[in-house]
Amino acid sequence: MTEPLDVAKLQRRLAEFAAARNWQPYHTPKNLVAALSVEASELVEIFQWLTPEESAGVMDDPDTARRVTDEVADVLAYLLQLCEVLGIDPLAALDAKIDRNERRFPAP
Repeated sequence: MTEPLDVAKLQRRLAEFAAARNWQPYHTPKNLVAALSVEASELVEIFQWLTPEESAGVMDDPDTARRVTDEVADVLAYLLQLCEVLGIDPLAALDAKIDRNERRFPAP
């Protein structure tokens, strides 16, 4: 039986993957942010010229669904690596941001 996934475990796997390939010198905040931007742009590219209706059904096509899933994984991988390098707890950061947004944009 496989263990459940969590952010810390995924960050360790990413760090081990990079270390095994001696990629750590390249995983600077600047480079990770650039890579994150590129991967986010590749995700945007999939949706770029779709109508709202087409974009809502993007996961219905297996090939497109695989591409979207892969790009989401790439974006998340670079974001988690960036958080690791900068010492940011991504879940705590998101929780705090939601708190600020709830105060900034109160529900009617």
